[in-house]
Parts: sequence; structure tokens; C-alpha cells
Amino acid sequence: MDEKRPLILIVDDVALNRSLLSDILRDKYDIIEAQNGNEALLFLREKTYEISLVLLDLVMPEKDGMEVLSIMNKNGWIKEIPVIMISVENSHSLIEGAYSLGVTDFIEKPFDEMVLLNRIVNTIRLYTKQKNLSNLVLNQIYEKTRNNSMMVTMLSHIVEFRNGESGLHVLHINTITEMLLSELLRRSDKYKINRDDIGIICTASSMHDIGKITIPDAILNKQGKLTPEEFNIMKEHALNGALMLNSVPFTKNEPLMKYAYEICRWHHERYDGCGYPDGLKGDEIPIAAQIVSIADVYDALTGERCYKPAFTHEKALEMIHNNECGVFNPLLIECLDAIEDNLVNSLQTFDWSKQADKDFFYIADSMMKDQEHPIYNQAFRQFIIERKKSNFFESMLDDISFEYTYTPSIMKFSPTASRKLGLPRTITEDDKAQTSSINNINWKKLKSILQNHPVPEEKPIRTRTNLSIDGKDAPCQVSFLQIWKGSPNNKPTLSSVYGHIDVLH
Repeated sequence: MDEKRPLILIVDDVALNRSLLSDILRDKYDIIEAQNGNEALLFLREKTYEISLVLLDLVMPEKDGMEVLSIMNKNGWIKEIPVIMISVENSHSLIEGAYSLGVTDFIEKPFDEMVLLNRIVNTIRLYTKQKNLSNLVLNQIYEKTRNNSMMVTMLSHIVEFRNGESGLHVLHINTITEMLLSELLRRSDKYKINRDDIGIICTASSMHDIGKITIPDAILNKQGKLTPEEFNIMKEHALNGALMLNSVPFTKNEPLMKYAYEICRWHHERYDGCGYPDGLKGDEIPIAAQIVSIADVYDALTGERCYKPAFTHEKALEMIHNNECGVFNPLLIECLDAIEDNLVNSLQTFDWSKQADKDFFYIADSMMKDQEHPIYNQAFRQFIIERKKSNFFESMLDDISFEYTYTPSIMKFSPTASRKLGLPRTITEDDKAQTSSINNINWKKLKSILQNHPVPEEKPIRTRTNLSIDGKDAPCQVSFLQIWKGSPNNKPTLSSVYGHIDVLH
């Protein structure tokens, strides 16, 4: 497939000048033309992610070149799209003003064709290298975010399964924490947190009960009420979890470790000072721990446990308001009341496979605000737009599709695929408790198909097999695209597979 040609925007009010530049460039580049500043701004707005270079005249009607540059600065386009100004005007103050507004180069008319071509080639090549580097960094960050989110959640599930729970508790805490944090930021700027912290705190919340791994099974899974001595042992999990995290050989100032430590140690503290392990009171308790505390209590009340049945949503809120489970920050109770209409539905429709995307979006938003690395902005924005489009269309299509990643080994199905194949939305292959309870026929057949094509392919692979669709045996065509890392000369490794299943009639 031919590589897509760079797109150059030529802005000049003289048609002859535009025609001359187009004739010089059209052999190597795609060209669009604007005859004034307003037309140029329309193209820049519509094709921000497509334009590789702007050739800009200075003197034009409606909006001149300097006005165009000012608006490109205001919208952040000048950081992502290089501009070469071409003008008969050559005063020192004008050239200095153009450079101060971000112009990459200045060429005086009449120009030498060879000089123009070389400067265009060099400018586009430089920005292409920067964009390729930013895309590489972007993909590494995305994969790292996905893997970190998966690993933290899987580690937390080990604790929950040992505790006789379904593993949904960790996912529910994550969702409730995010909703409470978002509402708190809408209502108050009292605490030193912002939107950039939401993803990190939500990930850290997954480790809130990691200290339970140190509690004996007889106490952890006891039916009925604990004795005072047993309860004192159970309370040790908060401090034990914090000590475990504190011993991890990472810098203690890493935001994830900082929040995880606070949450582990203090998520059982209470606003009136009657909690444990340190008896902190009010805002002595870090806000991340306060939020996870109320999320933990709500989910414990509405979930079935070995020592109690599940309470209704309404009963759980009533008990929290009446301080039957300890005293909480009044502002956080207001936040809980504000989100209650969406809370139940959000917990019932939680999609763990989208959690890594959410974490990544928080990181991307943070990086796009970093003025020291403006070249990342275009790649991040484009990537986020594509991810959101993909998620939207996936949610709208009645589609039997799946995604399989090899490291870690995780299979994710679309809602329709999950329903028709009788499989969970997400399968972690190393989770024996999960894989032993799923539809083994479909699961084994799909794994076998994916494993029987170890050679890199550049086009979709299609194969036929019988699968159980809606509980009935049916002939199907499985189509999938392999994503390989590396190159044929450098021992490529299979990274992931995107697949689609068509039922044949």
C-alpha cells in the first residue's frame, strides 16, 4: 500500500502565486488552497490532524498572515502544524514578529525553487519524526496503562476470591470512587486534587484491602459476628496493607503509591475520630481515603457477604445517613446523594474492559496540558478521538466481535458476542476459577483458531468452524486481524488479535 502523501495548505490571495507553488509541489504532496485568512482558518479547523505544513502569505484581505498566526497560537495549532511564511515584505520587525508567533521558517519573494523545496522537505521530515516519536511514546503509555490497570485489578481479585467474594467488590469500589471524585470536584475546590488525579486514585482504590492477605482464613471467612479478639485481628489488615506497600522498592513520592498507601491505611478511619488504625479525625484523613471509605461501606452494605444478606440501595443510603456504619464527611454524603440516580445503573453495567481506556484518558488529558511537550498534543487528541469513536460504534453495533491480548492473556468480547457465545465480557486465562465455569466448547475452539496461525499476516485471516450460538450448534466464519510487534527481520511477536464472527445460514 502506498504511503499517504503529506498535505500542504497554500494561503495566498494571488491565484498566480498559488498556482506557481502548486505546480512546484504537486508531484510529491497533496495540495489545498486558500485565497484569504478566513478560508485558511476554516481548513485548519476542519483538517487539523491532516495538514502537514502551511505556506502562508503575509499581505491578504480579510485576515492577513499575522492574524492567522495569532489565531493558530490561540487554538494551539501552531504547536502541531509547521508554518513557512513567504512574503515580499522583509523588514526586521516583521520577521521577528512572525518568528515570535511560531513561524518555522521565513522565505522572501521571489524565492529559489530548490531552496523552497529543501526547506519544505526538511520541515515536514522534522515534524514527521517528532510525530512518530510521540506516537511511539503514546502507544507505550497506552499499553503500560492497560497492563498496569489489569495487573492491579487481578492482584486485588486474588484478595477478594480468598475473602469468598466475587471480585466485583474491587470493580464497584473503582466505579463509586470515580463518581464521588467527579462530583466532589464539581462541588468544591477545598481539597488538593484535580481531574488528573482521578484515574490514579481509582487505580489505587483497587488495593484498599490488600492487607487482608495477612488475615487467617478462619477469621476472614467466618460465618456470623466476630469476637472482640477476632475483630482486633481483622482490623490489622489496614496497617498491614500500608506496611506491605511501604516496603515496595519504589519511590514513596510516586502518586499511585502515595494514594494506595493512604487508602490502605486509613480507609477505615471515621470523620468523628472513632475509626482505626490511627483514630484520625475530620480532614486529618486524606480525602482519597475518605472517598474509598464511603464507597467501601456502600458496596459492603448492598452486596451479599458470608456474614450478612445484601441490603437495598435505599436501605444502604439510609444507614449511611443515620451513621449506622460510622460517621462520614457531610460533603461526601452530599456527593453520594447527588450521584444516587446513576449509581445503581453504573454498577450493574460496569465494563472492566473499558477501565484501562478511562485510566489512559486521564493520563492523556494531563499530558496535553503539559506545555513542555506540545508535540504530543496532536497524537493524543487524535488517538483519544479514535478510541471514543471506536467505543461508540462498538456500543451501537449488534456485533459478535472480540479482542485477544497475549501479554497479559486476556480475551474481551462485545456485549452481543458475550450474550450469544455464553461467555463473560472479559476472560483472564490465568484465572482458573473463572475459566472453569465458562462455556468451554466455544472458549477452546476460539483459542485453538487463534493459536493455529503463528506466522505474521498483513490481511485478515478467515476460517470456518461450528460454535454454540444462543445455545445451538451453528456454522460460523471467524475473521481476525493479527497485530505483530517488531518486523520479519527482527523476530516479530504476536501482540493482539481483533476478531469478528459471522453466523452462516
